[in-house]
Amino acid sequence: MVKLNKIYTRTGDDGTTGLVTGPRRLKHDLRVDAYGTVDETNSLIGVARLHTGAHADLDAMLFRIQNDLFDLGADLATPDTGEKVEWEPLRIVQSQVNRIEAEIDQLNAALDPLTSFVLPGGSAAAAHLHVARTVSRRAERLMVELSKADGEIVSPAALKYVNRLSDFLFVAARYVNEGGKADILWVPGKNR
Repeated sequence: MVKLNKIYTRTGDDGTTGLVTGPRRLKHDLRVDAYGTVDETNSLIGVARLHTGAHADLDAMLFRIQNDLFDLGADLATPDTGEKVEWEPLRIVQSQVNRIEAEIDQLNAALDPLTSFVLPGGSAAAAHLHVARTVSRRAERLMVELSKADGEIVSPAALKYVNRLSDFLFVAARYVNEGGKADILWVPGKNR
């Protein structure tokens, strides 16, 4: 269990931060950037949830996703080095991917079909969900880059989860836009 008695430790004053397993990394390290961007996504979902109260089903899904994103942050902050550790590291698992896929399908079933790309906006909830979606895409890009770096491992389940997350947030934005009826559609070349 996590216990935080003291918020500042001064250990990061030199520009480093500690991973769960103990090693220190620079605060601009790719792994730190990846889990920091996951945290940023989580915060943006929290802002979006301020506007999703009329959609209790979606709000409950977003709440579960926020918890999953802490799991994902813990997964990324605990590098798999292949060495034995004294505890079972928290990892994203396939059942979390399966659940978010099922929730995408559930929300998408209620939407009007798309006839064009959607411009971010419509309602406040949709606009915030689109911002969270774009930041989750950045988190995904960083995680993929990290997974390709020498000596770094990112699990396939974690990569699948973050990929599905942006899909979920896109569908959720359409869902709160009156099932897609209030979506603002892109009109190619409209302002030429």
